[in-house]
Amino acid sequence: QVQLVESGGGLVQAGGSLRLSCAASRSIGSFNAWYRQAPGKQRELVAALASGTSGGSTNYADSVKGRFTISRDNAKNTVYLQMNSLKPEDTAAYYCQTILYGRAYWGQGTQVTVSS
Repeated sequence: QVQLVESGGGLVQAGGSLRLSCAASRSIGSFNAWYRQAPGKQRELVAALASGTSGGSTNYADSVKGRFTISRDNAKNTVYLQMNSLKPEDTAAYYCQTILYGRAYWGQGTQVTVSS
């Protein structure tokens, strides 16, 4: 098993930046992702990172392409989400996910609020 703890959320003005962190209790799997869920909406995939011996590949929701960047630090067992040029519509609870031995693990979420 693995425990994930997100941090870095908060209140920011439109156009600002935040960096979310997802710290794992052990080595994380090769697939990691960030999701978000706004009130009254379904949870949606924001960014995903698949890592391998030959490098990694990323995938982003169209709404965040060019603004968000997902990355990982294996030495720290941590996955990051750098969020720039934030918009009010980015307001949501953000959750990290890792796939380990075929099972998905989730963090408890961190709130991001972007004011206009």
